[in-house]
Amino acid sequence: MDKIQQLKNLKRIRKIAKLLDTAIGIPGTKIRFGLEPILGLIPGGGDLITALISAYSIYLATSFGLEKSEIFKMVKNVAIDTALGSVPIVGDIFDAYFKSNIRNLEILENHIAKTEAESETAEILELTPAAN
Repeated sequence: MDKIQQLKNLKRIRKIAKLLDTAIGIPGTKIRFGLEPILGLIPGGGDLITALISAYSIYLATSFGLEKSEIFKMVKNVAIDTALGSVPIVGDIFDAYFKSNIRNLEILENHIAKTEAESETAEILELTPAAN
């Protein structure tokens, strides 16, 4: 996948994470939550809907060459959020606190930073003349 498509995917993942986890702020506080706890109020399907949206974000993130352990952490975050978020009332409060999509975005951004640092190091090593 080319860099332009990866940047589009990253932008889309960021929008989804913010929309689901931090889109709404409570005035006068630092408390932020997104649509996830609101959708979780829909009986029987709200948590499933947000889990599917989160799964789509993970799918987009795989285009960055994540390691299996990083993908596993992302899936685990969504599974925990979905399982505990499905508990009535308490689960919605948990959804507002846990923010699995923001956690997954951080995993992806750390992976990207690590990959870029490794690429820069490799370029430097290629440009450095070998010592005799």
